[in-house]
Amino acid sequence: MKSKQNHFLQLYEPIHDRFERFCRARVYGEMEYCDLMNETLLVAFEKFDTLKSESAFLSFLIGISIRILGTKNQKIREERMTDAMQLQNVRDHSTSENAADIHHLYECLSHLNNDQRECIILFELSGFSIKEIAELQNASESAVKQRLKRGREKLIEWMNFDSTKKTKEVSYE
Repeated sequence: MKSKQNHFLQLYEPIHDRFERFCRARVYGEMEYCDLMNETLLVAFEKFDTLKSESAFLSFLIGISIRILGTKNQKIREERMTDAMQLQNVRDHSTSENAADIHHLYECLSHLNNDQRECIILFELSGFSIKEIAELQNASESAVKQRLKRGREKLIEWMNFDSTKKTKEVSYE
């Protein structure tokens, strides 16, 4: 049991940051990312014997977390983080200016559907290839490319909408 735990931790430590970024971005506005990480790690440890390749450990964790989210069936989403107190809960190793940009990006990502959001997070933030994402999402490579394209278009639309809205708010004051 102790060697299984040590082996698990040995594989997990190098990928912790990438896995945490995925969880933060994926569940933004729905639940706490720590809850998803904890649930995923618990299931992954229980099913650790089924891991076929140590090099696929991050994919193994992300696949489990996607399945956990799929079974949640949350109908009521939590309100988006808006005030500064909640922003402080999003711990990041960057400056406060970058933290605001990250908060804005996460808020815009939360407007995408789950498949598009996962594709963008996996491809842009976690560095997965289109082929790897297709395997994780049980989709074709062309479907993943389409999700990335449409997700990026919607992100640009939301980011421009928010910028226009903020400009109008400032001009009325």
